[in-house]
Amino acid sequence: MTRLLEFIVAILIVAVLGVVVGVAMPSTGHVEREMLISKDLRQVYDVFSNFRRFPDYTVLRTFDPKMQFELSGKAYGPGSKIAWKATDPKIGDGALEIASIDPSFAQISDAGKGVIVWNLENGWRGHDKKFTIKLERTGRSQKLVKVNWAYDVSYGFNLVDRFSNLYIHGDPDALIQFSLSNLQNVMAAIPNIDYSKLVPSIAEQPAKPILFVSTTAPRTLDDVDTASDKAMAEIQAAAKKLGVNIVSPRITFTTNWGDQNYTFDVAAEIDATTLKINGQDVELTAAQRASVDAAPAEASTAGAAPAADGATPGSKDKLGRVIVDGNVKAVLAFGGKALKAEWNGTGAGLPQTRQMLAAYSQTHGYKFDDVTYRPYDIQVKAPTNNHGTIEGYEDQKFEIYLPLQGDNLPDQTPEQEAGIKQEDAAPAAASSAPAAAGTAPAPASTAAK
Repeated sequence: MTRLLEFIVAILIVAVLGVVVGVAMPSTGHVEREMLISKDLRQVYDVFSNFRRFPDYTVLRTFDPKMQFELSGKAYGPGSKIAWKATDPKIGDGALEIASIDPSFAQISDAGKGVIVWNLENGWRGHDKKFTIKLERTGRSQKLVKVNWAYDVSYGFNLVDRFSNLYIHGDPDALIQFSLSNLQNVMAAIPNIDYSKLVPSIAEQPAKPILFVSTTAPRTLDDVDTASDKAMAEIQAAAKKLGVNIVSPRITFTTNWGDQNYTFDVAAEIDATTLKINGQDVELTAAQRASVDAAPAEASTAGAAPAADGATPGSKDKLGRVIVDGNVKAVLAFGGKALKAEWNGTGAGLPQTRQMLAAYSQTHGYKFDDVTYRPYDIQVKAPTNNHGTIEGYEDQKFEIYLPLQGDNLPDQTPEQEAGIKQEDAAPAAASSAPAAAGTAPAPASTAAK
C-alpha cells in the first residue's frame, strides 16, 4: 500500500511539474532561415506570389514522390491556394493560401523589398500557422536577393501544443531549409532578366492557315529585313498562284538567334484552309513533332515539278506541313493561349522581349514548349523607311507571342486583371544593333506553329 501511495505521489509530482513547465514555455513558436539568390528581385517575388512552381521546389515531394497537388482560388496573389494529399501518413495532407503581399507586383522593383505571407493548414500542432517570406535586394551591385523564410505558430494555453515547440526545428525547419535549396535550382533555369517594365497579357489565338518561308540572315537590321522582304515576295507570289489572299501583316517565327546568323521563318496568314495544288485539294493541318522514322506523306501529284527541297508540291513533309511551291510551305498555325507583349522600336529589341516573356512565364508557372511551339512576332507597323535610317526602323511596332501549353492556364495575367496597360516606352531598350548573343533562348529548328 505504501508503494502504491508513493507511485501516485510521484505521478502527481510529475504532472504538476509538467503543468508548471508547460505554463512557463512560450505560447508561440518561431523558426526562420535565410538564403541569397542571384536573381532579379521581381522574379523571386513572382515565384512566391503564386503556387504554380511550389511543387517544383517544395521538399514535400522529396519526402513523398507520389504526393498530389491541387491549385485553386486565384492564379496569383492573395487568394491563391494549393492543397496536397500525401500517400505517406507520416507526411500528412495540408494546404497553403496566400494571405497578403506587400507591396504589389507593380511596386516591388522600385521598393527593393517585400513581404509575402502564406497561411498554413496541416497536421502540425498549434493554430494560426503561417509562413512569412521577406525579400530584400542586396549585394554590392544590388543584384542579389536575400530570402528570409520564417514559420510562426500560436499554441495558446494548450500545454501539449506548447511542448511541441521543442520540435519546431524538426519538420518546419526542414521544410524551409530544403525547399530554399530546391528553389535555387528552380531559379537557376530562369533567364536572369529584369522584366518589371513588361506588361504581358494572355491572348487566345485561334488556329490560322499561313504560308511561310524558312530563311537565314546575318544578324544586322538591313540583312534581316532584306531576307524578310525576299521571303514575303515568295509568299505573295505563291498566294497569287493559289488564288488566296494574304490577310495579315508579316509574321516571324524564331528558330535560332545565333552568334552570327539569325534563322527564322517569315509567314503570313491566308484566307483558306484548303489549297488546290496541281489539281488536288489539300487540307491544312497543324504541324506535328517529327518522328524519327517519319517519311513525307506524298499526295497524288503526278507530273508536278519538285519543290526546292526535292519534295513534290502538294505533299506534306515529315512535320505535316504542305509543300506549296519553291521554298513556300503551308500549315495551320497558332491555336490556343499565348503570352503576348508589345514592342515599339527596331527589331533589335525582339530577342530581349522574347527572353522576358520566357522568364515571366517560368516565374508564373505558365508552361511552354519553345521547340514544338515556337515564339513568334507580328509586325503590326512596318518601318517608315525600309533599309534606311535607324529612325525609320524605330517606327516599327510588333506583337510578340509565346505559345503556352497545359490545361490549367489562367485567362489573364496579373497585369491584365489590374488593368495595367503597356507604356509607350518599350520593355527592352531600343538599339541600332541586335542584342548580344545569348540574351535570348535559341529554340531548335522545327515546324512553324
